[in-house]
Amino acid sequence: MTSGGPQSGPEIPPERQLPAPAPDTKLTIPAKRLADSGHCLNCGTQLQGPFCHYCGQPDKNLMRFFPVLLRELLEDFMDFDSRFMRTLKPLLFRPGKLTRDYLDGRRFRYVPPLRLYIFSSLAFFFLAALLTTDAIGVSADRETSGPGIYIQLDEDEQRDVDAALEELSRVNPQAADKVTSRLKDASPAPDSDAGSAQSKETEPDSDGFPDKPEFNFDGEPWDRETNPLELPMMPGWVNDWINDEIADSPRKGRAIADNPNLFKDKVFDVLPATMFVLLPLVALLLKFWYLFSKRYYVEHLIFALHNHAFIFTLAVLVLLTSTLVAWREPSGNGPLTQAAGWLQTAAWIWIPLYLLISLKKVYRQGWGMTVLKYSAIGTSYVALLSFVSLVVAVTSFVML
Repeated sequence: MTSGGPQSGPEIPPERQLPAPAPDTKLTIPAKRLADSGHCLNCGTQLQGPFCHYCGQPDKNLMRFFPVLLRELLEDFMDFDSRFMRTLKPLLFRPGKLTRDYLDGRRFRYVPPLRLYIFSSLAFFFLAALLTTDAIGVSADRETSGPGIYIQLDEDEQRDVDAALEELSRVNPQAADKVTSRLKDASPAPDSDAGSAQSKETEPDSDGFPDKPEFNFDGEPWDRETNPLELPMMPGWVNDWINDEIADSPRKGRAIADNPNLFKDKVFDVLPATMFVLLPLVALLLKFWYLFSKRYYVEHLIFALHNHAFIFTLAVLVLLTSTLVAWREPSGNGPLTQAAGWLQTAAWIWIPLYLLISLKKVYRQGWGMTVLKYSAIGTSYVALLSFVSLVVAVTSFVML
């Protein structure tokens, strides 16, 4: 038994050893001469291929003519396009294949999971925001809603307004007449018919807005009980909370009436980031239910990325198909409309089946155990989605 200095590891055969980096003196050579001599511009090591085997920098000079750069950019795009097309078929029709191939090391031919998720999710949220402009169905009824905003001025404020109007009338009499007319419409006399006809429900609150916000939803006046506001993609209990908040905050109800897409825009501002934050929680959920599978956390994360990318990509295809069919058959009674309805039904059926099959193929357990864990994971995921919906609704409503 020997003792003394530190023990060295197994000796590496000479043919597998990397050459030592070039001396620093090489770095003092001008870049052009160094490149012409076949050395790496970063560390000066003798090149043996398109990449430096010591530092990894590619042997590529970025100082080139613009047409060359444009051609390479086009080649990179076509490479992504070809990889995306190779990814699309297994993503949509072969559950679990992308995840298994990625975990087994067959990765280069497919789009990476994170890039695939970002691309598909951004495409979905962009189309959803673009195609649901009038989906909420909210509008302000200017003829039946009344003035809506009431202005009450004290004596000092009234004197300031009169002075400002007098000054404006000297500069622009027509503008002064318009402002005076607007002020009269917004300030009905207490003893006038308009003032006496004002109901208790529309008396202004401290913010100057009626207690009951007056706007239409689906062509009928909004009412929390008989005709509440219902937002697509939101659970019923979230819509109930929103209607309660509108009733308690007429200002926000009026803001939605003035701009029906305001709340929708706020939702789509918050939703993509919230869904992205949800992914690590889904991976943690998978890690819990497959705790004894000896898989790393990142493997569960890759599985979650691929499955969410599948849902977003399928949703994009359904949205595009429905939009094209609605444009081609505005009446909604033709064969294309019927075929689009079948496609949507098939997509809704395929999504849960796809997720179940992918769970079976990736984690490779029996059908009985897979179905049991699928039910538990699905229930937990629905609870997470409900929580996310609440966060999105509350955040979006606060941002109004």
